[in-house]
Amino acid sequence: MHKRIAVIAGDGIGPEITQQGMRVLETIAQRFGHSFAFEPVLCGGAAVDQEDDPLPPKSLQACMESDSVLLGAVGGPKWDGVPKEKRPEKGLLRLRSGMGLYANLRPARLFSQLAGACPLKDADGIDMLVVRELTGGIYFGEHSTQTVGGELRAKDVMEYSQSEILRIARLAFDAARRRRNHVTSVDKANVLDTSRLWRAIVTELAKEYPDVILEHMLVDNAAMQLVQSPQRFDVMLSENMFGDILSDEAGMITGSIGMLPSASMGDGTRGLFEPIHGSAPDIAGRNIANPIGTILSCAMMLEYSFGMGEEGRAIGAAVEAVLNAGYRTADIWVQGCTRVSCSEMGDRIVAMVGGRA
Repeated sequence: MHKRIAVIAGDGIGPEITQQGMRVLETIAQRFGHSFAFEPVLCGGAAVDQEDDPLPPKSLQACMESDSVLLGAVGGPKWDGVPKEKRPEKGLLRLRSGMGLYANLRPARLFSQLAGACPLKDADGIDMLVVRELTGGIYFGEHSTQTVGGELRAKDVMEYSQSEILRIARLAFDAARRRRNHVTSVDKANVLDTSRLWRAIVTELAKEYPDVILEHMLVDNAAMQLVQSPQRFDVMLSENMFGDILSDEAGMITGSIGMLPSASMGDGTRGLFEPIHGSAPDIAGRNIANPIGTILSCAMMLEYSFGMGEEGRAIGAAVEAVLNAGYRTADIWVQGCTRVSCSEMGDRIVAMVGGRA
């Protein structure tokens, strides 16, 4: 099978980690008889520097013509002074919108080998999937700052339609059926009209999934439960801003944000796959970043976009085996383990995937 993959290396550590992801995908192609063609695409700060646009039209076109997209990271303090419409993050928002990617899937699993890195006690068994609505809510509502009565006033509008809620909720229920049949829908229905609509629509949809348990949880309680008893969560469904915050919290309790992948999907099979961490400009170019989040994002691409479940599982098994062998990048290193660089971690995983370990 031949697939075209648009690769947005991006900013900071992005080029280093995407390089390792591509190496793993090339090894998968050799092992399973596929071929992957990688097309470099500009987005983020690198695109601002070269094209004065965080997402040039030709970049969006390249992504739309690909079978899927691999992203490293965008942004950094270098671009703090540019106009807000040219900020690197605007490129990513426009890319998600242009590709019609309304669902962000973030698995948060604590690898048993990293239990000591988890900030919580008795953390065994953390394995959840955060399903975050991606193209609606307050991030995409009206934003304005103006002078009223002699003082500055700002507003940001949170808005959701019935159809936007229904499509993301259905995706969450379908995901729960492939996991442990439990959906926790997070909202702020005691205060917000958008949340009351959210809760009503999710409750009605649940009737179509009698095998899936649905519970509603206020967002402040969800934040506390993630720290107190994270094992209780299977699929967590949330609107855009709440999901942004809670998925980062879930990521940190798994030991290292560098370990976690994500997928952004729409109605088709084309998606955007990226680690959940940022561009980490403080360590860029030093070959010490953790590439595992990117490599596991590649595994998600194989499964969700290409229907290559066996190939995706082979990557997951290789990561487990390398961790079992005691290899760690700096962010997850502990006494008694072997510290390796970004590229050396890639070497180990590539060897394991290719059966040469």
